[in-house]
Amino acid sequence: MFKTTQRRKRYDRQFKVSAAKVVLSGEMTVKDLSEELGTKDSTLRRWAREYEEMGDDAFPGNGSPKIDKDYEIAKLKKKVEELERENEMLKNSGLS
Repeated sequence: MFKTTQRRKRYDRQFKVSAAKVVLSGEMTVKDLSEELGTKDSTLRRWAREYEEMGDDAFPGNGSPKIDKDYEIAKLKKKVEELERENEMLKNSGLS
């Protein structure tokens, strides 16, 4: 008996962004979209979450985060920017 290996499907960045936008807009249910695209609903939810958190920095390279390291670095950079803005606002308001 031979074990058949199933290759993982790869989706390009634009496909993931488009799917994430549909999920986030609520145009279709995740279930309906996953059936239409032939993807798992959990995958669509993850793409939507990543796109919501990362915006245009989501799905670097050819769509898959180069092992989660690049994704984490981009996420941390975004958080640092957010905290720096908050600190600046606090300084300007005289609360710090």
